[in-house]
Amino acid sequence: MEEDLSFIQDVCKENMESALIHLEKELLTIRAGRASANILDDVKVDYYGTLTPISRVSNINTPDGRTIAVQPWEKKMLEPITKAIMNANLGFNPENNGELIRISVPSLTEERRKDLSKQVNQAGESAKVGVRAARKEANESLKKLEKEGLSEDMEKDGEEKIQNITTMFNKKIEEIVAKKNEEIFII
Repeated sequence: MEEDLSFIQDVCKENMESALIHLEKELLTIRAGRASANILDDVKVDYYGTLTPISRVSNINTPDGRTIAVQPWEKKMLEPITKAIMNANLGFNPENNGELIRISVPSLTEERRKDLSKQVNQAGESAKVGVRAARKEANESLKKLEKEGLSEDMEKDGEEKIQNITTMFNKKIEEIVAKKNEEIFII
């Protein structure tokens, strides 16, 4: 029974950790007022008939805080990459100079900052829902164990440990969301 309790807690932690990792990945694509290559992570280009992430067909870097430079490995990819960036509706107007694509990242307006903050908060709430789902699943597994002979005290102790894990992950999520919101509102 001890092994079962430990297993339930480990699975719960893994599920909560995956919710946290998903949140961090999601927040990377939300720009916080300065240029970041991660903004283009979800943009895909037609590469010989296959939709491929831009990062797999080019070099992406940020020469300064307001510019993203995309250097395709094949010159013939300049036009398709430019079109893919425009079609992604990121609010950018890429400039193709025949060698590389430059994207000027405009300063965020106050209204845009508020919209981005809402997106960040929604992503954080979504991660918390994932954490709660993992807690619920773990608690249901504990109830099943109790029906199979686990003492009520051990079941309550297990629930308490699961709640402590949940609290810890919710706190991490709140810290990540607060940090991202801080980045958005730094001028």
